[in-house]
Amino acid sequence: MRLVKARIKGYKSIKDTGYFDIERTKTIFVGPNEAGKTAIFQALQRLNPSAGVMPFNPLRDYPRSDYDRDIARNGIDPAAFTVVECHFALEMSDTALLPPGYENATYIVGRRLDNSSWHRIDGGPRQLTFSDIEGDLDRFSAHIDKNFKKERPTASDTDLPSNELIDVLGLMGEEDKIDGALAKRLLSWMKENLVYVDEGGAEEERYRRLKELMLNVETNERSLSICRSLLPKFVLYSNYLKVRPIIHLGKMAERIEKDLVEDPEYDYGNKCFLRFLGFTAKDLSLTGEISKAEVETQEEMREYMDRLDDRKYRLNAASIRLTEEITNIWSPDPERPEASKLEIDVDGQYLKVVVKDELGVEVELDQRSEGFQWTFSFLVVFFAEADSKHDNSILLLDEPGTSLHALKQAEFRNAVSKLSEKNQTLFSTHSPFMIGANEIERVRVVEMTDREAGTVVCTPETATDYAALLPVQEALGFDIAQSMFSNGKNLLLENLPDYWYLETMNEMMRSAGAPALDTDISMMPVSSTGKIAYFATIMHAKKLRVTAFSDSLSESQKKDQGRLINSVGAKHILRSRDFIDRDIEMPTFEDLIRNTLVTVAKSELGWDVSQHAASMPNVPILRIFDERMGNEYSRTKLTKAFMAWARPKIDAFSTLEQDEQKRMKDLMAEINSTFK
Repeated sequence: MRLVKARIKGYKSIKDTGYFDIERTKTIFVGPNEAGKTAIFQALQRLNPSAGVMPFNPLRDYPRSDYDRDIARNGIDPAAFTVVECHFALEMSDTALLPPGYENATYIVGRRLDNSSWHRIDGGPRQLTFSDIEGDLDRFSAHIDKNFKKERPTASDTDLPSNELIDVLGLMGEEDKIDGALAKRLLSWMKENLVYVDEGGAEEERYRRLKELMLNVETNERSLSICRSLLPKFVLYSNYLKVRPIIHLGKMAERIEKDLVEDPEYDYGNKCFLRFLGFTAKDLSLTGEISKAEVETQEEMREYMDRLDDRKYRLNAASIRLTEEITNIWSPDPERPEASKLEIDVDGQYLKVVVKDELGVEVELDQRSEGFQWTFSFLVVFFAEADSKHDNSILLLDEPGTSLHALKQAEFRNAVSKLSEKNQTLFSTHSPFMIGANEIERVRVVEMTDREAGTVVCTPETATDYAALLPVQEALGFDIAQSMFSNGKNLLLENLPDYWYLETMNEMMRSAGAPALDTDISMMPVSSTGKIAYFATIMHAKKLRVTAFSDSLSESQKKDQGRLINSVGAKHILRSRDFIDRDIEMPTFEDLIRNTLVTVAKSELGWDVSQHAASMPNVPILRIFDERMGNEYSRTKLTKAFMAWARPKIDAFSTLEQDEQKRMKDLMAEINSTFK
């Protein structure tokens, strides 16, 4: 079961986030301080929380500015107000457990302010309403009343079966849903009165039809129960508790056993550490208290040695595992492979973690950097809970890696990507180094430009708060800056959509085995043709090889075109129009895959411009989208829809039309040839 969409209302700074989409693996939330990122994660966590998570409390959690009006004065009913609503796509493993008909269904769950919950399934078999059976029930009830009177002529009208049916139905309205409990009561009433149904007639057939409908309702109820049992847990990491490198086992065992510390988080990190090792503080403490002098018989000696060896081997295995995992994130210098080797040892009542350097010198963990200690603690807590909380869980990481160096954050970002392959992961960050340049479509911007409106969630192209977008802009800028003077072959692109299209197309062609871009070519988007000229001039001066690809230039851009030709030469300037075999005024990259894009826009966005595109083949496709879709149109939205359509498909390239495939092959070949 995979989270695909969510919405939060009436929680702390949030009035209504609106619906926001969640990516299949990793989703990144950015925004300034106090915009509401943590509040979003806290609300999501309460949909299906792990043990120990506090429930919703209207006094503490409802937006303070609206509390008096909405809560104190009974403006809203907490039992009817949904705080968090999540939509889940059912995977094949989920639908395999359900009856037929749920293959394309979405499971929707909500939790209300009073902590009650509701759920439904959309896209599966339609849920029965009272209006669907009202007519049949009326006729069936009249029929059995008639036969009841024949068999019991002295019975009063109050004894008629229809009166019992009225009690069963209560105040049902036409659009009210028939739930499992009501279906059982109706089925019971029908069976009780089956003796009054004429055999072989229309009413017996009506009985069978109503019975089947009631049984289907019960089946749907069981399907809901199955979906509920498959609902992932939400695990929030908002306070990364450190594992202390030296633990006095006896004192910790006493604190736990006698519950001496009120703060449940005091020993949390160390409890996770011991759980990861497979021991309790008491077990290790008791082993440390035994000495050889207390062992009198040979059998006792053997048991004592076995306990020591078992402890040694398990601690050694844990040391190896932690070393491997921390190396994946910390990435020590290949020439110093032992620089981050962890060793876990128990000496009497003390459990100690040390890091051995390349000289074999042991340094206690607390003598290493803050970032290294954070990475160690994160891994320990995560792996300790992996067998329980993280099994079928969605991870919510609130600003992870803040104490890591920028380059370590970039490496940790890759570790989060690996993590998200098994556990869908949402994380918030202020750091541009936690956002990959190829991950912009995964970003959700959290902003609060108006206190009255509260926290809202949007995509980068619809965000209005510059401060919220800053990490995204810095991530792109850093990626460009890093690659600008380090790659021998540089392809400059006029805008970000061209970059996204080319990168996606490159992946599609590689998957299909078609000739793609040479692997040593670096693509860099800039914001205009003028900037391409400036970038090209600087890079050419650094004796780097440069090719520019841009949409066809307008008359106002001729000056930029001239500077560009002077910088790199006409051979190294490629335009969209060079690969189109008909006359289109100022075509863009989208015109190279025009027909496929029209199909994708209709299927992914509901934008149907097919008739207009066919009737106006010489008009740029973006102009058609702009004129037909009005305010709904966005080039970025169209580009992202194409990326979302293409990336899950292994054979996406083969689904392009033949002339579109040829244009792409010609474009890639021409780009490669400019660097020969």
